[in-house]
Amino acid sequence: MKRPGNVHALADALARPGEVDALWPQCLAWVRQRRRLPLPGGTPLPQAFQWRPAQGLTLEARQWNGAARQLFALLKPVLDARADPAPWVIGQLGQSLDGFIATHDGDANYVNGTEVLLHLHRLRALCDAVIVGADTAAIDDPQLTTRRVEGDNPVRVVLDPKLRLDPGLKVFTDAQAPTLLVCDLRQAEAAAARIGTARVLGVAQLLREDGSLHLRVLLEALALRGLRVLFVEGGGVTVSRFMAQRCLDRLHLSVAPVVIGDGRPGLQMPRSQAMRDCLRPPARVFAMGDDMLWDLDLAPRGGATP
Repeated sequence: MKRPGNVHALADALARPGEVDALWPQCLAWVRQRRRLPLPGGTPLPQAFQWRPAQGLTLEARQWNGAARQLFALLKPVLDARADPAPWVIGQLGQSLDGFIATHDGDANYVNGTEVLLHLHRLRALCDAVIVGADTAAIDDPQLTTRRVEGDNPVRVVLDPKLRLDPGLKVFTDAQAPTLLVCDLRQAEAAAARIGTARVLGVAQLLREDGSLHLRVLLEALALRGLRVLFVEGGGVTVSRFMAQRCLDRLHLSVAPVVIGDGRPGLQMPRSQAMRDCLRPPARVFAMGDDMLWDLDLAPRGGATP
């Protein structure tokens, strides 16, 4: 059966991996170069790419196959972000048809398939840091590394404003990548006593009076450490809060053909009073095995933070 015209068949990348395997190291070379050097000028680019000020990164004239071109199309916003000194944030969430990321008891193995998992590891490799909330860290005890793909591990950023996480979690003990526990500056001394000063990022005015996190302040603090391209991986509450505070430039929402019935909710936004008030971001759809990945363009971020 022919796919709808607006659906990009990334599943073909698995069936014809040669060109994708050749393109991926070029993407990594671009990212590594942009981390060290200023904006494109006289510096040679990786051979796969050209840089045009009005278009950003483009594939050079060589005839890449469809799978490689679709992979580049999906990753291009992240690759372009390397040339912008301002913080740039992409979120990722995998959920069921009825909007849950796990069962009521927390079983999330596996909502999405292996293709989406591979994509998640690619996003980690292309970003300076990966961000998760305390619930995700406590329940999943994730490694947050790039072990499924070639690429550098990102800095692991764990939001723990209540200092309730076990210091024995993998992100604090496995020495696979640098880890930062984020808390309000007033809690930094207590956090350092638990996991060491080098692993604590105390952010002034991170906690609002109602106890919620001021996420734009967090982004500014991470940017001062050179962490500008940021990947918010989970969970549903954390990704939703970044989106509600207009702190996401992009969201990759992967929907699996499964119905959980009741469980831990995925994306949740403040209630709209009318359909005309609902957010309708520009979107593209990519097929990844049995899953559908919605690439939502949420930029530019403007106006006051809710």
